[in-house]
Amino acid sequence: MSALRVSLAGVALLVGLGAAGCGGDPAPATQAPVAQESQGRQVPDASSSPGAAAGLTPSGAASAAPGGTTKHVFPLQGKGSYSHDHHDYPASDIIANCGLNALSPVNGTVLEVTRVDTWTAKVNEGSSRGGLSVSILGDDGARYYMSHFSSINNAIEAGVRVEAGQPVAKVGRTGDASACHIHFGLSPACQKTGDWWTRRGVIWPWSYLDAWKADQEKSPVAELNAWEQQHGCPAKATADP
Repeated sequence: MSALRVSLAGVALLVGLGAAGCGGDPAPATQAPVAQESQGRQVPDASSSPGAAAGLTPSGAASAAPGGTTKHVFPLQGKGSYSHDHHDYPASDIIANCGLNALSPVNGTVLEVTRVDTWTAKVNEGSSRGGLSVSILGDDGARYYMSHFSSINNAIEAGVRVEAGQPVAKVGRTGDASACHIHFGLSPACQKTGDWWTRRGVIWPWSYLDAWKADQEKSPVAELNAWEQQHGCPAKATADP
């Protein structure tokens, strides 16, 4: 009986991951939830968002923690699961109950906040697939992106400082999502704002999530540096969706 329960739990996990629908086959328009208490998209003005960053330590970014390390935390408070793959491009879908707290994975500064869900299955436009979302420029120079929230904390705005482990939003299923989850993406800062095709993720996050969930430190900076040296900062999407 114990073995059967384990087997059934594994099947349930796979079904949940497959149902997330994060940017894959679009969910019907009737399934896209409407965000409540939406307050509009907030992004830094042009003077605070220079075009392309020269690297992963952009001018003006805060320094790392003493000793040259940056503390990371798992970006979910409560139970969640994720697979080691993702459709079309590197990212992770963290499957969790709607309403759980999504946490900032790092000390940093908020780059973008999207509070209005404008995605529709009919149009399926790339920049809106994430629904309600937040991107953060870590003190390490890397960009951390989370989306599909049901709501975003009122204090979270572009330019605001956040700390690792600070609640920023609630898990939801806005945008192109058919199940409650957090889309989690890692990328170089590049344009900082507007470049959704890079912001959504360029390297696989799961090994970092594994470490942070086990309360172990692991930084994505070296891998992101290598990716940017090879690919630069693309001017448009290289995979769609």
